[in-house]
Amino acid sequence: MKEQIKKFLNEEQDPKAIEKVTSKLQDILMKNEEVGYIAVQKKPALTVLPDSIVMTNKRIIICQPKNLGLSMNFIDYTWDDIEATFIKENILGSEFSFSTKTELQVSIDYIPKIQARKIFTYAKEQLDLLKNTTTTTATPASVITEEIAPSLIQESELIEEMETEEVTDFAEIMPVVSNFAEPILEDTTVSAEKKDSELTQDELFAKLQNYKKLLDNGLILQGEYDAFKKVILSHM
Repeated sequence: MKEQIKKFLNEEQDPKAIEKVTSKLQDILMKNEEVGYIAVQKKPALTVLPDSIVMTNKRIIICQPKNLGLSMNFIDYTWDDIEATFIKENILGSEFSFSTKTELQVSIDYIPKIQARKIFTYAKEQLDLLKNTTTTTATPASVITEEIAPSLIQESELIEEMETEEVTDFAEIMPVVSNFAEPILEDTTVSAEKKDSELTQDELFAKLQNYKKLLDNGLILQGEYDAFKKVILSHM
């Protein structure tokens, strides 16, 4: 018996069926493709040419002997095309089936129970491996985001710094107002040297209007305006 088929005879597979399948598989296996398990159909009546299910690390291959074993049909389904796998245990063996993402249902009956469990487990492992690989492949997107994030934060801080500088420069041309002290205002109708008590009613009203304009333009706070207004009204 050939050494390469011994590992596929652990669960009472038909040696002749395994030998025929493995001899033909050598010509259709892809690069880095390895056979993980082979399950052979075993019907109640004598089956000269049983079907086989070959599990590799890349696909499921259904092997169907034809022409008295002189030829064989191979139908394969890659793991990324398989949606789910199923196993149904009956009295005379098990039925292994799987569905594809194109809603195709494939099943083979009369698989010995132990073999059916093995291919079901192997299929589960391959699908989980594919799922984990897909998740890992998607990770670089988050890595790129993490790499870009610091530059975005720096850019944001730069913009904030520029805005702060603009406000600082703008503040240089405005008088400093502390504890609601009266700012120095350029008033064409009121002399800067005059005190509020020396201003006329019209001058006080004009001054109050100037404060209102500063408030509307956001140059002074509401509290400051109220304090200025209170002082002016006390002299009117």
